Amino acid sequence: MPRLLVLLLLSTLASHARDLGRPHGLVIHGGAGVIARSTMTPEREAEYRARLAEALNAGYAVLERGGASLEAVTAAINVMEDSPLFNAGKGAVFNADGICELDASIMDGRTQAAGAVAGVHHIKNPINLARDVMLKSPHVMMVGDGAEKFARGLSYELVPNEYFQTDWRREQLKKAQAKEKDGKERTAAIPDDYFTRTLRWGTVGCVALDQAGNLAAGTSTGGMTNKKFGRVGDAPIIGAGTYANNATCAVSATGWGEFFIRVGVARDIAAQMEYKGTALRDAAAATIAKVGRLGGDGGVIALDAAGNYTFEFNSPGMYRAARLSNQPSVVAIYGDEATR
Repeated sequence: MPRLLVLLLLSTLASHARDLGRPHGLVIHGGAGVIARSTMTPEREAEYRARLAEALNAGYAVLERGGASLEAVTAAINVMEDSPLFNAGKGAVFNADGICELDASIMDGRTQAAGAVAGVHHIKNPINLARDVMLKSPHVMMVGDGAEKFARGLSYELVPNEYFQTDWRREQLKKAQAKEKDGKERTAAIPDDYFTRTLRWGTVGCVALDQAGNLAAGTSTGGMTNKKFGRVGDAPIIGAGTYANNATCAVSATGWGEFFIRVGVARDIAAQMEYKGTALRDAAAATIAKVGRLGGDGGVIALDAAGNYTFEFNSPGMYRAARLSNQPSVVAIYGDEATR
């Protein structure tokens, strides 16, 4: 056999061996906020853990068979969007007009392509439409009726807004509006704990690393209970709630969106890694500290191309889970749970 052919064969085999040994997996969240054992029944806790595990396994199955990180992100988030437990898709919170208004975004770490939708009312799985904005349009973000017109052009079946609505979320809206009438609505100058700490959690997200070494991130949410005036948080904003770059990391955020937008949380984490060489966990911790100093709370999940990941949050808890090919799986809820 010619020497050049032998060398080429050996190089190919070595490349395959490296690929087989390359870590792959994903990290997910189901929102951060005031999540305390004292307010969680054993049955509800088990339900959350089961749904997180289902989403984690759905995404991991894609990666295990050699699928792309974008596919894994979509698969994991779809499970959570279809569950009434989370503030995304079915189970989304109500806005002040008594309807569910949904946002989502996704980003490809290989190409830096991104897509997002905001303020949609009839899209069963908003993360899917965000992905189609990325792949099937020249744009990054579409909003409201225009986004739904785009969806109809792709033969999406639009669902009635009632599909998303649950009694649990309706009761949250009633409580929020009752407090508002009592003069207890949060203002910029005087934060009210009820509004700032208990009405926002439930946003879902996923970051994934595939066997080809490509990262992706996605986030989906119903926003804040009793939100007004077309309010949009960080979830559909690339660089705030979602970011992915193979050279640094993939990030999905959850929390008080106004602060996450102001800090540019997801991009800020990646920028520290890009410009300063900061380690993933240290970068995430520094960014969440910035959010905290401004008065905001919430958290992020982040994953780099080497398979390092972190959960970072400054709230009492965060629904979260991780499964990497070279590490034990984790499903956690409370802030004091060990995740390593």
